[in-house]
Amino acid sequence: MIRKFQKEDTGQVMRIWLNGNKDAHPFIPKEYWEANYSMVEEQILQAEVFVYEADGEIQGFIGIVGGYIAGIFVDRAYRSLGAGRELLNCAKQLYDSLSLGVYQKNERAVSFYFREGFAVQSEQLDEDAGETEYTMSWKRSTGNP
Repeated sequence: MIRKFQKEDTGQVMRIWLNGNKDAHPFIPKEYWEANYSMVEEQILQAEVFVYEADGEIQGFIGIVGGYIAGIFVDRAYRSLGAGRELLNCAKQLYDSLSLGVYQKNERAVSFYFREGFAVQSEQLDEDAGETEYTMSWKRSTGNP
């Protein structure tokens, strides 16, 4: 089930965020993510966040700021089981267009977004991480449903 984030979800969500970044970005030192932990924790409280919960456990979440997907993260134990797609579909129901940034080397995520109808709009260097990042976007089809 997908529901709105509640403040008491912060611990589980941040654990998924930290572990997810370390898993998905082995090309970035783990200290980078650890150094940004507090800042992201504050930002999560400001963003529109939805969690995917099953059996009382948060298995993943999506953070959105005005149509920009700040991130989709799914706990390692639950990846490739549909939670990420369901979270993304939730965002697609709320917005007519979405955008996001994803590291070029995060091939699994790039492939996921391509499968879900996103296209690369630009490519730039994330100077903080020292890695190339794609800006990808999606727009609702204006054709018949």
